[in-house]
Amino acid sequence: MGNLVLFDERKRTIWQSLIIQQIVCFQGRIWFASRAEFGLLPGQNLVSGRKLTATVSSTNLSFSFTVLNGSLVTSVDTDPPQYFIASHTYEGSFSYYFDGRTFTALQDTSETQFIKLGSDGHLRVYQSTAYDWKQLEEVLYSHLGNCGYPMVCGRNSICVNDRRCNCPVEGNFFRPINRNPDLGCSQLTSISCNSSPYHSLIELKETTYFAFEINYKPSSSMWFEGAKLEVCKMACPSNCSCKAVVWSGTLRKNCLLLNEVFSLMDNWNGSDKATVFLKVQNTTKAQYQSPTLKVIVASTLAALVGIILSISTWFVLFKKRTLSNKAGDLLDLAPILPGILTRFSYHELKIITQDFSRKLGEGGFGSVYEGTLSNGTKIAVKRLDGLGQVKDSFLTEVKIVGGIHHVNLVKLIGFCAEKDHRVLIYEYMVNGSLDRWISHEKQENGLTRQRIIDDIAKGLAYLHDECSQKIIHLDIKPQNILLDQNFNAKISDFGLSKLIEKDTSKVVTRMRGTPGYLAPEWLWSEITEKVDVYAFGIVLLELSCGRKNVHRSQADEVVHLLSVFRRKAEEEQHMDMVDKNNEDMQINNQAVTELMILAAWCVQDDFTKRPSMKLVVKVLEGLVSVETNIDYDFTSLPEVGAGNQQKEATISLVLPSVLSGPR
Repeated sequence: MGNLVLFDERKRTIWQSLIIQQIVCFQGRIWFASRAEFGLLPGQNLVSGRKLTATVSSTNLSFSFTVLNGSLVTSVDTDPPQYFIASHTYEGSFSYYFDGRTFTALQDTSETQFIKLGSDGHLRVYQSTAYDWKQLEEVLYSHLGNCGYPMVCGRNSICVNDRRCNCPVEGNFFRPINRNPDLGCSQLTSISCNSSPYHSLIELKETTYFAFEINYKPSSSMWFEGAKLEVCKMACPSNCSCKAVVWSGTLRKNCLLLNEVFSLMDNWNGSDKATVFLKVQNTTKAQYQSPTLKVIVASTLAALVGIILSISTWFVLFKKRTLSNKAGDLLDLAPILPGILTRFSYHELKIITQDFSRKLGEGGFGSVYEGTLSNGTKIAVKRLDGLGQVKDSFLTEVKIVGGIHHVNLVKLIGFCAEKDHRVLIYEYMVNGSLDRWISHEKQENGLTRQRIIDDIAKGLAYLHDECSQKIIHLDIKPQNILLDQNFNAKISDFGLSKLIEKDTSKVVTRMRGTPGYLAPEWLWSEITEKVDVYAFGIVLLELSCGRKNVHRSQADEVVHLLSVFRRKAEEEQHMDMVDKNNEDMQINNQAVTELMILAAWCVQDDFTKRPSMKLVVKVLEGLVSVETNIDYDFTSLPEVGAGNQQKEATISLVLPSVLSGPR
């Protein structure tokens, strides 16, 4: 079969691999380093971008050792990774040498040795004996001792003095696994995202976490800088994936959100008095009912089942007919907007779109298809999928976009509300959405960034100040900025928008929008039109720099655009962020720098310090100067994990759509 197999003296298979990357002969023995990377051999190098991966442990965890940003780091392979050992040491013991870029294993050894990353996260040196391999020493030491390793006490268990493990006792929310806290602690009631009203945080004082104490703190959605205690705590309940918060008032990166909780650490004698808040689900009163009461209730319910089923069947049939009739009445908006919107039947739309066969893209609430009217005009047909929020989104969009018109807003031509079908018909935008054109290498001669910025600003200024009611878009991002054949920009997708009266300064609403474009005040759910100004600032920064707000293929320190912007602004090196290959942007460096400063003004943490969109338009027209007293210590909301798209319940965080083609 082409497989390479290694046998022992009894002809038992002890190693085999279909893919061999490296065969090394060392002191008379044959060593194999396969794709599994079981260890590092003497003289073998580990460089940035490569990693040593441990075999998966019995708890289904995997650990990695790698060179990252000039440091040696060990991590748990979660998403995002949690780091537990880091070293900046450039000259190690006899077991390795590190020059800041390359880790060289066992450089000076004369023995038969290798370095292995164990399934417990320990990196150790092993030496050959006559019959076996002997463990010699740890390669990297945790300054926290054994408690600094993720699974020394299992999940949710607290490591005390390097020797014993305890479960959190407050509220009796946890119990030892198999009555042994060394194996970890399980929650008595599992956390459910559908039961968020019953979630709370229990406080573990003088307790910390290995990833919080490490001196390597990457830029990621797990960390906040300079957050106040209440802000840090509030960020967790609003994020379904968050399981715990670690906070301390003495560090720069002082707030850590955890989507997985491994071993905790007792910190009663530590200098930094950190506090851990574990998310738990409170048990409702119903769960504490006595067995007798439960029997009575169950018997009563059983007696009523027949009646309830009969009534339910009749009610469902009646309700279905009633809702079907009411749908036409409630959603018949054509009489409200005479001469503006056309109401299409679903059958007409199937003909227009060739049975919805030409898909342009899809997003959080449905798909967009290309269609052609009888007069040859191309249209974009957005078919919404689902119930509840999707119906609200449909109604909001028809009412808002159908009643206004501006050259920088995508025109709504008509709609369809027939049975469960909710469809919106827009003008066709041949150049698709702006996110296709953000990077410099995808530019075309027709694309003028300055004009696009002006168009977006004028469209938002119209929504905020020139309509009969103030319209807050709430989801400004490149995917929702569409470009026509002349690269004129138009704002689209008003399904999350909010209408408020002119004299209303603030509105309380559930969190909605897209991670990366959410203003910090969303943590309090009390917002103004300045959330659109913040999102506009992020888009302006993306256009100026020629890159996306979050670029996960980059190194950790440059993944988030705001983090890079803060550093470069403090160094007054704004142009370092602009693609060196873009001659036009480099030549007009003064104009580009001014746009970046305007973006910084728009993303101020304090929304009262941000300009209005009307003022932004005046700045772009050269009538007003940009504010000079700008705070570059930006805050970003935590992101939802990749692929965790949530439709609005108590929160609505819509991940960027893939509607980038023509529509």
